[in-house]
Amino acid sequence: MSLRIAVVNGDGIGPEVIPEAQKILEHFLPDADFYEVELGLAKWERSGSACSPDDIRELKGADAILFGAVTTPPDPNYRSVLLQIRHELDLYANLRPIRPLRSSGQGSPADMMIVRENTEGLYSGIEEIGEERSTTLRVVTKAGSKRIAEKACSLILERNSKSPLVIGYKGNVLKSDLLFRDTCSEVAASFGIQTKAVFIDALCLDVLQHPKNYDVIVTTNMFGDILSDVCGYLTGGLGMLPSANIGDTHAFFEPVHGSAPDIAGKGIANPVAAIRSAAMMLEYFGMKREACLVEESIADLINSGVCTPDLGGCESTSSFGNRLLAAVCKKEERQI
Repeated sequence: MSLRIAVVNGDGIGPEVIPEAQKILEHFLPDADFYEVELGLAKWERSGSACSPDDIRELKGADAILFGAVTTPPDPNYRSVLLQIRHELDLYANLRPIRPLRSSGQGSPADMMIVRENTEGLYSGIEEIGEERSTTLRVVTKAGSKRIAEKACSLILERNSKSPLVIGYKGNVLKSDLLFRDTCSEVAASFGIQTKAVFIDALCLDVLQHPKNYDVIVTTNMFGDILSDVCGYLTGGLGMLPSANIGDTHAFFEPVHGSAPDIAGKGIANPVAAIRSAAMMLEYFGMKREACLVEESIADLINSGVCTPDLGGCESTSSFGNRLLAAVCKKEERQI
């Protein structure tokens, strides 16, 4: 039975970068059934719904989802598409690898995985909006903390890491974070893994100053969002950062960057984050060699000066995608 992969192009630059990622998936998964699901602002403006129950059913029927960025307008009637999908599909683990592809001549300055709890925290979606006072409920549960800690610990074992599990939190101000810290510590102890708890503000600074000191970091929802964006500095920008949203039965892959409406339609958007997200999907399907091949090919192109304008090159979105596919095919031929 062939794999079913839902493709959401999204808004802004999504329809430009996602097709380049899909090309790579189609190359390695020629028998897969790719089907499009329309979500986002454009659909909301036309129909009044950015993500309907029917859309959720379509996504649940997929073996994996490739997702482009969507625009979230400052309208109280607009429900975040991402939060809705994460909650409906219970995609509790957001995995964001931080690994630069540009060569410095001294080895990579970083190779870490940020493991972000993805369904609770300040992104719980429980809000009250008023004219004089608006509130968002920050939710931290024992169960939610336990399962994200288990995911982080399993990654430490997979990576054969000798480093402690770093817990990013802010328990001196947010007392709910003490539950998160203590639960993560308990889980790590059951795995035989040491932990190091660090206040998130200090962590954001130190991870930039001493990136080689970090391997796997686990943290709450909003802190993980901020920390991983901060770490974009180590990779060359948000256009380089992929992510995976993983649950027990569903998986969803998306670039970290937003919809970037200011450059949409110009053909200059960097597709690397979307393509690396597709590589994470390949690895999810057990195709680690193929995923590494994609990563290596991207690195080769960028280090030879073949890149989009944001990285100092002159390639268009589509020309970079075409050159990458050619590079992947060439590497495959050499390995046969």
